[in-house]
Amino acid sequence: MEVQWSTALNIYKQISGTKHIEVFNDLIYSAVEYAHIRTDWYLSDKERRIEINERRTAAHNTLIDSCNILSREMAKNGENISWRDTLGEERVDIGDFACYLHSILGVKAG
Repeated sequence: MEVQWSTALNIYKQISGTKHIEVFNDLIYSAVEYAHIRTDWYLSDKERRIEINERRTAAHNTLIDSCNILSREMAKNGENISWRDTLGEERVDIGDFACYLHSILGVKAG
């Protein structure tokens, strides 16, 4: 599944209502960090990309872990976790979600 703006917005709406604020914030911060690194990677030349790759992968893994932790905590609390199925397991989709989430937060801040 390819994550689109509307899908990311719907997921954001679902997760932003959680009672697990600290875990939600962890997901937000990991998404923003990953999106930032991904953008830096995109704008870099081949040599710089090699330097960034390890940090980018680590940030991506942290993002995925944050999604899984939030989903697990929400499930324990009886909250709707259909967003996690919608997001799926594909690394690229989860990474795209992080970039959309970063954009959503930027627009909300304006």
